[in-house]
Amino acid sequence: MRGNTGRLGRWLAGLVATVLVGAIVAPGPAAADTETAGRLHTDGTRFLDDSGRVVLLHGVNNVDKQPPYIEPGDGFTLTADDAALLARHGFDTVRLGVSFDGLMPTQGVIDTAYLDRIAGVVDTLARAGIHTLLDNHQDGLSKVWGGNGFPEWSIHARPGAGEPNVGFPLFYLMPSMNAGWDEVWNNTYGVLDYLGQALGALADRVSGHPGALGIELLNEPWPGSAFLSCFPNGCASFDTKYQAAMQKLTDAVRARNGDLMVLWEPNVTWNETMPTNLGKNPPISAPDIAFAPHDYCIPSQLAIYSGLPTFLRGLCPLQQGKTWGNIDAFTARTGLPTLVTEFGDGDATVLKNTLVNADDRFVSWQYWHYTSSFGAGGPKPDPFTGELGKQLVRTYPRATAGTPGRMIFDPDTGDFAYRYTPHASSAPTEIYVSDLHYPAGYTVRVDGGHVTSAAGARVVTVAADAATPVTVYINRPGSKGATVPTGPIGSGSAGGSSSGSADSGSGTGSGSGSS
Repeated sequence: MRGNTGRLGRWLAGLVATVLVGAIVAPGPAAADTETAGRLHTDGTRFLDDSGRVVLLHGVNNVDKQPPYIEPGDGFTLTADDAALLARHGFDTVRLGVSFDGLMPTQGVIDTAYLDRIAGVVDTLARAGIHTLLDNHQDGLSKVWGGNGFPEWSIHARPGAGEPNVGFPLFYLMPSMNAGWDEVWNNTYGVLDYLGQALGALADRVSGHPGALGIELLNEPWPGSAFLSCFPNGCASFDTKYQAAMQKLTDAVRARNGDLMVLWEPNVTWNETMPTNLGKNPPISAPDIAFAPHDYCIPSQLAIYSGLPTFLRGLCPLQQGKTWGNIDAFTARTGLPTLVTEFGDGDATVLKNTLVNADDRFVSWQYWHYTSSFGAGGPKPDPFTGELGKQLVRTYPRATAGTPGRMIFDPDTGDFAYRYTPHASSAPTEIYVSDLHYPAGYTVRVDGGHVTSAAGARVVTVAADAATPVTVYINRPGSKGATVPTGPIGSGSAGGSSSGSADSGSGTGSGSGSS
């Protein structure tokens, strides 16, 4: 089966397929108020655009794991119609899977046609205002073990005679695969050198393509034979070696494209709540580096897909709370921004946990997984009109001309509130208004600023009246509205329940519109 298989973080859970059923998608124009995606860069813990606005990214994954990779019209690869659909629902980023196996199928030889196809998708998405993260994806190291990612020629280890292979995810425990991963981290046969060449070629090909957000160096890296040392408190020794490998690959990318952002994942025992030691020895000092963790709930996966008791789902807040605590610790140590590049497992409660934690911290995310709704076989159901889509499609500040404060969005009512402290910018604050949550239109009120967009605009633009904080409220007509949570970013929220009286104050700017 092409494409969407499970994640290693769904430990012992097996393969997962998420199907969201909704109305049939009809091709249409891109959402109103979208502009071609421009280059982003990091500044402390935030992503900034060229206007100096703080950008919040909401998006999806599109990862094709089987050759031929990224073939337009194959029913998997994203099209212009997909870009329009995603933009209409407010998504401004896609994590596009690329494969070392595809980049360098023959030792030392880059497949330039594959690079061209990748660049084509980047440009298609950029025209709809969507930023593309190029994800060097692997699961199970290589086809040698029934996985994907590293070309067979790059790894010398092979399964032993009679060595059992029970498949994803337990094949990571195979001695032969661990030997293969050790080759990677020790660069025994130059595999990191070749991977650096491949990622450098990719970076060079998207140079001058502002829609390219950056390169994620390696999906879910496994520690190899050192994996047991990662439990129960993380593996400092391995992470030192791993960080050196990430720096080596970062240098290879920057040698070909000095402006491209680079994202580092923690080693994948993170998904079993092990903390990362990245940035401890030594500190991370290169510019435009971002953190790319995942947030999965193993107990939920065991309950849903392995038939274990459903009460196990009650453990998810505990596990996810530890994961987000690990994110907080990394942020405090390194001062780098976070983009959660995978989450979501079909459990609406687990999904909500991720989204509420991300909103609390003003953290960007990319949901796993979206496959083309167009192409082979004609239009498919819009996957965002069901219950999970109701959570994922959100009213949110996608670009803030100032310093973000607290925000809240209630997917049950559509109530939204957001406060920020303005600063001078050549562009206004932009708030995407969900196209799903306001069947009779929406109302908007601004304290400390005024609306500059037309009534009913899909993107509400706001200008500040002074240097004092600005608060924006968006809700359905007649709703009581939301109250901005108190305290600084990251101090917790009402868990998505935002009903209640809005903050007091006169509305210096307002408008309404039909969605």
